[in-house]
Amino acid sequence: MSALHKAEALIWDIPGGIHPAERKELSNRTPIQPAPLPKRLTLPLNQHIGAPAEPVITVGERVLKGQLIAAATGFVSVPVHAPTSGTVSFIGPQPYPHVSGMLAPAIVIDSDGLDKWIELTPQADYRHLESSALVELIRQAGISGLGGAGFPTAVKLNARPTQKIHTLIINGTECEPYISADDLLMRERANELISGIDILVQLIQPDQVLIGIEDNKPEAIAAVRSALNERSYQLKVFPTKYPSGGEKQLIQILTGVEVPSGGLPADIGMLCQNVGTCVAIHNAVIHGKPLISRITTLTGEALAQPMNVEVLLGTPVGELLEFAGLDRSKLNRLIMGGPMMGFTLPDFAVPVIKTTNCLLASTTAELPPPPPAMPCIRCGECAEACPASLLPQQLHFFAIGQEHEQLKAHNLFDCIECGACAYVCPSSIPLVQYYRAAKGEIRDLEQKQLKAEQSKQRFELRQERLRRAEEQKEAERQARAAKAAQAKAAQAQAAPAAASSDAAAAKPAGLSDEQKKLKIEASMAQVALKKAEKQLATHASPELQAQVDELRSAAAIAQQALDSAMAANPPAPAAAPAADDGALKKAKIDAAMLRAQVRKLEKLEAPSDEQQSELQQLRDQLEAAEKLLASLEAQAPAPAAKPAADDGALKKAKIDAAMLRAQVRKLEKLEAPSDEQQSELQQLRSQLEAAEKLLVSLEAQAPAAPVKAPDTEAPDPLKKAKIELAMKRAELKKAEKAGSDEAALGSLREALAAAEQALHQAEDASGKPAPELVRTDKKPIDETTRALKTEVAFARADLRKLERDTDSPADALEAARQRLADAESQLQEHAAS
Repeated sequence: MSALHKAEALIWDIPGGIHPAERKELSNRTPIQPAPLPKRLTLPLNQHIGAPAEPVITVGERVLKGQLIAAATGFVSVPVHAPTSGTVSFIGPQPYPHVSGMLAPAIVIDSDGLDKWIELTPQADYRHLESSALVELIRQAGISGLGGAGFPTAVKLNARPTQKIHTLIINGTECEPYISADDLLMRERANELISGIDILVQLIQPDQVLIGIEDNKPEAIAAVRSALNERSYQLKVFPTKYPSGGEKQLIQILTGVEVPSGGLPADIGMLCQNVGTCVAIHNAVIHGKPLISRITTLTGEALAQPMNVEVLLGTPVGELLEFAGLDRSKLNRLIMGGPMMGFTLPDFAVPVIKTTNCLLASTTAELPPPPPAMPCIRCGECAEACPASLLPQQLHFFAIGQEHEQLKAHNLFDCIECGACAYVCPSSIPLVQYYRAAKGEIRDLEQKQLKAEQSKQRFELRQERLRRAEEQKEAERQARAAKAAQAKAAQAQAAPAAASSDAAAAKPAGLSDEQKKLKIEASMAQVALKKAEKQLATHASPELQAQVDELRSAAAIAQQALDSAMAANPPAPAAAPAADDGALKKAKIDAAMLRAQVRKLEKLEAPSDEQQSELQQLRDQLEAAEKLLASLEAQAPAPAAKPAADDGALKKAKIDAAMLRAQVRKLEKLEAPSDEQQSELQQLRSQLEAAEKLLVSLEAQAPAAPVKAPDTEAPDPLKKAKIELAMKRAELKKAEKAGSDEAALGSLREALAAAEQALHQAEDASGKPAPELVRTDKKPIDETTRALKTEVAFARADLRKLERDTDSPADALEAARQRLADAESQLQEHAAS
């Protein structure tokens, strides 16, 4: 035996498999026939796995044969070309070859009958091309796999693993019953097949090339062996068994190596291509022709002349079957593909696409309908027939129960949907249909989980941004409070000097420093309490209720301390003939705040009992405040006669008018205001009109400002330098937020540095003492303390919730009290340590 025949004899077997009736003799006895040119072609934009192509032509445009009409839109995508010359008559949804009968985007071309080609650019001397240029030729020719699901060929050639592709496998098996397209292709176009393999070898430089053909195709085997012409490619012939044409099954037969579960042939250094794909590569590179036609088997007992035809893509299936002599009275089912893995077409108007390898027009006697499915008897025949060594009956039960994790654990996605399990099932269970449905459900769930995870990440990032912004606001608030405290302390230090300079004026005794401090603390506690009570009224929760109770206790303690201090050392009454200006001002502020709170509660559409009680209480307080204000105003001395309006009153009137104007503009911008907002807008307009009248009258009373010489007083250099520095810093921050380029940012940073230097020089020239920097060491709270405090708060809130509920069981109350006591004890122990 020669070395070549020894190589052919070295084959392996696959587990399982079946031997259905082949019926290939219906169509493999006549040569390939050219299909007639149809009057109208329908080209779906998605004839492959991946993203659909995008049209690059418009309705009414004339196209030539081979012209690009839709470009690839992504990496996993292929373009579409015009199969003949004519005019684009429609772009939109058209019938699509799918079991659901759905419509899909397509381009419709009305043929002009001339079949005129574009100018072709063949690359016969392809061996001098770069690999990337050669792959791009294949991509632009629109070639996808012609023997399976239609995976883009250029993507498959580019998907290089970390290791080299050492074995190129050419699939000429065609194991599906009835189909003989690849058989006739190898018989009649063996030289083109070997030329396409040469191009693939030039691209990937494999160590060996294996051509696999089943032994039921003797004419094809002889033709390929003759065309090899002393090449080192190995032709391997092996016994016929279905589904030996599966990619992973063919690799195991030819090499004895199994592709790992969930893996790809490229993971083990192998690449598979169909014989039809190889011929299409030859046509694209050697002749410059894009993929616009393919060999398709027309078979079945409902046809008068079963045959193989070379048909233009987009040809309506009905016209093609009429060419083969379809007898519609005999037709039972029209299947695209073979009887094992094909699907029933619901419409004769669907077009031929790149993956259409067979149209089977069967009669009722030929493919009778399956009997009704019966319960599984656990015979195990499906497991014996499975070529992927799966457990079909277990997958069936898991699919019925939607146990997706079990399906994945039992390698559902290793199923190639060959139908061998359903073929041998004595209970006639359509197992493959369950597997397809389960795969679709799992993919949908994984997509939803991915979207949910992405949404969760976006939410967490937003929460983190809000937390940082809140921390920044709190830091700024504390800085402002510290600055105000320093200013107040400086003012207090300057007060004795002012008092000594005005010794003639007898100043009445007031509150002591300790009393002032206690009064401020009591006021702050009351403000915090009122704020928390408002939040509780809007969003009632146990946590907020606990916080309100704590603040109420703190306010009572602060008020009690103030009362004690006032009783121990009562302030001397102010010897004044009239009411104190400070008391009058405070009474006005209190009345205004109470009035605002009353208006806010009165706007509620359905206030609760607690809110009604609070409203009544606020009304009583407002009435008392207004009485106090009236009495203080009556005691106040009449203001000295002024020739014009007071500057303070004029300034206040301007501010009030500006604020009212802003509120009116804000409400006027609403597209569909509610009745309540309309009422509020009308009220604000009335207030604004009154405020503007008051402002006009005050401005009329104001004296004319004295004319000031422009240069009598120079601006303060220190103040000017500070303003300049603030403006430069604001410009830099604005540019950084806008994402300006580095050159612009650099110039702004230089300007900021210059402004800082100018400020330092102005500070030195002003003669003012440098500000004293006070640094405080804020020790951050440790995580254990934070966790213990959180536990105490939750325990206290749960206990108060149970105490408020009169039906709470005693043991639950006791457990809650014990939990709070334990949490407080742990917190105290941790604080002491």
